[in-house]
Amino acid sequence: MNHLQWKTAHTRALLGEQVEEPPEVVEHRREIRYALAFGQALYDRRTVLGLSQAEVARRANMTEAEIENIEGADTVPTLLLLEKLAVALEAELDLHVVPGADTKLRFHAPAA
Repeated sequence: MNHLQWKTAHTRALLGEQVEEPPEVVEHRREIRYALAFGQALYDRRTVLGLSQAEVARRANMTEAEIENIEGADTVPTLLLLEKLAVALEAELDLHVVPGADTKLRFHAPAA
């Protein structure tokens, strides 16, 4: 979908018209929501622990730029990356996926 198509669809949606997006656009929007949830979860846990992006990067054997990209929602999470960060954040990870609803992702302290 190019910008003109998006603008037309957006305008129609604002007018209350039913707008059907192509499947690739729907999938891309879902990836964006995953990236946003991932970035927010990382930021939330990192700040609770009082860690800098540099410290999380060191613990996860990553670069600070990679951590910045994740928190900026520029990275769609993979299971391997989620596990790597859970270890670095000394955390368990809850991932709640319900089709058609918002995805919830949360790093938290391990259960005692």
